[in-house]
Amino acid sequence: MRVLSGVQPSGKLHIGNYFGAIRQFIELQDEHECFYFLADYHALTTVQDPGSLKSLVSDLAAAFLAFGLDPSRSIIYRQSDIPEIPELMWYLSTVTSMGLLQRCHSFKDKVSQGLVPNHGLFAYPVLMAADILIVNSDLVPVGKDQKQHLEVTRDIAGAFHASFETEVFTLPKPMILEKVAVVPGLDGRKMSKSYGNTIDIFGAEKAIRKRIMSITTDSTPVEDAKPKEGSLYELAKVFAPTGEEAWVEKAFGEGGTGYGTIKKKVFEWFLEVFAPARERFDELSHAPEEVEAVLVDGAERAREVIVPLMDSVRRATGIR
Repeated sequence: MRVLSGVQPSGKLHIGNYFGAIRQFIELQDEHECFYFLADYHALTTVQDPGSLKSLVSDLAAAFLAFGLDPSRSIIYRQSDIPEIPELMWYLSTVTSMGLLQRCHSFKDKVSQGLVPNHGLFAYPVLMAADILIVNSDLVPVGKDQKQHLEVTRDIAGAFHASFETEVFTLPKPMILEKVAVVPGLDGRKMSKSYGNTIDIFGAEKAIRKRIMSITTDSTPVEDAKPKEGSLYELAKVFAPTGEEAWVEKAFGEGGTGYGTIKKKVFEWFLEVFAPARERFDELSHAPEEVEAVLVDGAERAREVIVPLMDSVRRATGIR
């Protein structure tokens, strides 16, 4: 089966990105034909400094490789290296109703977070549909709360087929990621760059330790049992190595272990989990030509699938 997913380079990669998506990407490449892209067009809705965007794209590509995405088994490419994507977006825009876009949760959520409601944000689902449909993907990995994104893509593809009386796209199905870990931010809310409550994976060790030690907790005394809820408890469960789960339950369920001690454990486990990736990321950061070669090759391989599909789209619309 062909699987497609992408990550937006709109900020430093944090642990929510890894446990929520990239960890699953690595597992999927063992069983499927995988297309993974860096969504730099999408990032333009929030990142409008060219130097920052270029740096974020490079860092994300290096991170993909550092975590273990294998360009010999997966096709890894930069969205903007595929000129057919914005072309397809326009064709899809002509059959997408305003009502469909107005009902999308993502636009409402972004506006509620204070982002200016521009056309890019509003039309975001159409670009997403182009990303998915252009490689005729069968499956798209999503969390249980993200199914609407794929439903919108299927609706847009159906509208195209009905309008031009021909079927050119595979209607993708959601691949529900059951193993996605719940990763709260430092303040108890969902970990998100927009909330400023993230833990960067490739940041300086001292800065990461400071962030983890700042996780919000209550005033429960050291000698008392701690409530099994909130960011620290959830993060301790996420990072606890095999065999250490009992330590976490005891530290919270019985008195005698302070929050500071637990935070230090979480920091130690963080370094243990990400040490190989952090080392490889540092190597790749000093070899940008190696990363760029992977992206160029990935775009060429992706277009082997995309070019024939776009020929069918153009014939259907009468453009060529």
